[in-house]
Amino acid sequence: MLLAGTFFPGKSVRWQQSVLPDGAQQTTLAYNIALQANHATTTTMSTSAPAVVTASAYLTLHYRLATADGSDLITTFAGNPATLMLGQGQLAPFLEQVLMGLPEGAHETFQLAPAQAFGERNAELVRRVSRATLDENSVPGTDYRIGDLVDFAAPAGGRFAGVLRELGEESALFDFNHPLAGQSLQFEVKLISVL
Repeated sequence: MLLAGTFFPGKSVRWQQSVLPDGAQQTTLAYNIALQANHATTTTMSTSAPAVVTASAYLTLHYRLATADGSDLITTFAGNPATLMLGQGQLAPFLEQVLMGLPEGAHETFQLAPAQAFGERNAELVRRVSRATLDENSVPGTDYRIGDLVDFAAPAGGRFAGVLRELGEESALFDFNHPLAGQSLQFEVKLISVL
């Protein structure tokens, strides 16, 4: 689509609509001002739609993850924004998912139910561990306290962690649920740039 015309003596204005490779539409306003008989200056102003978040977007943003009552768990709003690439494990997958399709400049707060966040609590992930297993995974002389997060070696060579709930002579009770499992969360985001 092209609209052109002369609106003022010595000035020519035209609007041009085009489709970008990603399917977005871009509207461009160009105007020429005749300075002398054989010279002109052209200025172009783009009014393209803002970039939107995709699965492989590179983002600069402020974000805040908080409990349902608004207590901050982590925030960048008081300091420098975060810069990250989606799909690289820099942000939890469920947080990446809520960002999909948001335009650059958006400032949104999302209410996340437990199933949308770290999941519901799973009673089967509360397990007794023998003191021998605990000792094998401990630095000698470690003094554990209720609430400590303890890291364990997994049989296949990985690692997993659990929160100590009880400590007895023969065994210990650990909760291997994520510490935020079963909790509703707030996720606030302000997208500064999207590439």
